[in-house]
Parts: sequence; C-alpha cells; structure tokens
Amino acid sequence: MTHRSLPAVGVLLVAVALTAGCGGDDADRPDASSASSLSATAASGLPTPPMPSPAAPSAGGVAPSSAPPAPPPPAPQGSTERRQVSPPPVVLPQRPAGAPGARQVVDAFVAAGLKATHPKDRSIDCGPDGLGLGCSELIATDAVTVYVFPDETSAADIAQTWSGQSYQHGAVVLNYLEARTPAADRPRYEKVLANLR
Repeated sequence: MTHRSLPAVGVLLVAVALTAGCGGDDADRPDASSASSLSATAASGLPTPPMPSPAAPSAGGVAPSSAPPAPPPPAPQGSTERRQVSPPPVVLPQRPAGAPGARQVVDAFVAAGLKATHPKDRSIDCGPDGLGLGCSELIATDAVTVYVFPDETSAADIAQTWSGQSYQHGAVVLNYLEARTPAADRPRYEKVLANLR
C-alpha cells in the first residue's frame, strides 16, 4: 500500500466510524467494528477523530439525558362530597277508609279512663325491616299494643295467630302479649274499640 492512499483510507475509516456512531440504538457506545477501525487509524499514524461524548448535544441540539423524564403533575382533584347511603324509606300500606287510626284508638282508651301510658309509634316495625307483619300503623303502650291493618282479612289472620292474646275488630287488632294486660281489663279495651266510630 502506498503512502498516497493512506489519507483516503483514513477518511474512509472516519466516515465508517461516524456512521456507526450515529446509527442504531447503541449510538452512545462504540461497537467492536468502530473500535477496530479507530485502532487501525491510530496504527496508520493518522489523527484519531474525537468520539462524541455521551453528554454532548445530539444533532438536534438537545443533550441526551440518562434520567427518565419527570412524570406530569397529577391532575387537581376536586373535593367530592361523600353522601351517606341510606335505604329507601319504607312505604307502609294505607289503612282502609273508615277504619280508626292507631293514635285515635289510644286516645279513646285514655278518654275512657283506661291505661294507655307511654305510647310509642312503632309503625316502622310493620315493614320488612321490622316484624314484617304488613300492618299500616302500630302504637305500643304500657297496657296494650294497637295494630291497624290495610284490610280486615290481614287483621283476622294476625288475630288468629295471636289467638287468646288478641282482639280483632274490623282492621284493628289489640295485642295483649307485649303489654301483659290483665285478663280482667281486656273486655274494657275491647268495648271501647268496638264502640269507636
């Protein structure tokens, strides 16, 4: 090989080295062929071209970064008001037209001088979350519990279930079980209910 062809070979090797350094995914590290080309250039006595530094700017003018890009800031979250989930209200059947209400029955007992102290409206117990009896109204007192049903058939069925411990008149049932009404007093409550219009 003549000395005249050495500069041409050196330029060719530099071009190969630059091409290998600029292409592919491994652009940041020289591969074996570019390293051997550079060593051949150095052995020929030609000046070695400078290797691009990993931190040097690329052709686009942006320096490559080894750190991953920062994640975008989280989107601002609006304050959401938490609502308590409540079950839908229990809808009880209506008492029949003309039937007295449970409160009306209790008031009639008091007006007649009978004990009906501490009345508590427990109509919610008529629904499926309570006793599930299907009554329309329920008021418990210390002396007697008054149930009003949506029809006489339902009232008669319950009165039969509580046979001996209840009294039925129309859609109204008096229950003596919970209050433990003395047997001697029961006819007085039943008479007031029977006469109630």
